[in-house]
Amino acid sequence: MTKPHTTHPQWPQQKSTAVSLTFDVDAEAGYLGESPSYARRLTSLSEGRFGVVRGVPRILALLRRHDIRATFFVPGYTAEQHPGVVELLLRDGHEIGHHGHMHLRSDKASPEAQTEEIERGLAALQRAGAPKPAGYRSSSWELTPETFELLLAHGFAYDSSCMGDDRPYYEQWNGRSILEIPVHWSLDDYPMFGWSIDNGGNFTHPRTLVDSWLAEYASARRDGRHTSFTMHPEVIGRGARFEQLERFVERLVADGDVWFARLDEVAAHVAPQLQREAK
Repeated sequence: MTKPHTTHPQWPQQKSTAVSLTFDVDAEAGYLGESPSYARRLTSLSEGRFGVVRGVPRILALLRRHDIRATFFVPGYTAEQHPGVVELLLRDGHEIGHHGHMHLRSDKASPEAQTEEIERGLAALQRAGAPKPAGYRSSSWELTPETFELLLAHGFAYDSSCMGDDRPYYEQWNGRSILEIPVHWSLDDYPMFGWSIDNGGNFTHPRTLVDSWLAEYASARRDGRHTSFTMHPEVIGRGARFEQLERFVERLVADGDVWFARLDEVAAHVAPQLQREAK
């Protein structure tokens, strides 16, 4: 059983809370990883490509305007098909995280396929010029025992796929552990706006994002904890939704009480304290 926190971290710059803006740059891999049949579905693939063509530039401009560094989880296939996007992200000082290769769901993949996802993803990111990623986020946030062991074997500093706390903690499996920077569906843009011709989905009013995320931010600020928000460029990059993201970021910046941090920075900051508490 995970040992509970006893204290809250002291954030840099005397900020009362920490926020990480994270983006999963799935692009075409988000479809092809679901089924190879999407190779013939040009419209679906074009929606994924929108994330790179329009979503990422809008996001980078927003982050640049407020001097914020973020974490981008990039599947290996995205890095191969759009090598320029990795270069753009690195140029602005953002973190590149591992997000599989073909965006396969680990729980639906064989142990061999899970190994290939990790190794091909690492190789593709390296060829695109990214440093070895410190962090991993599983496709669709399903982490398996096999992938858990692969993360440890490859020396990842943290995972961002689980939901066992609303603060960084150590996720445990079979007597081993990895630093977890947790996620949640309510802090993800896809459950609000994701839709497909096959599975349907939701077209929530764009203001829902600001209302719900500001409520979570207010709670985190009262607690003095870290919160991570997850977005997809093909989803949040659409005009009206992106305007709501701008409103959200502008509010946090205006408060002047937020340490905006990449996930690798959060991991490096909280790991020593969590390790001391575990002793």
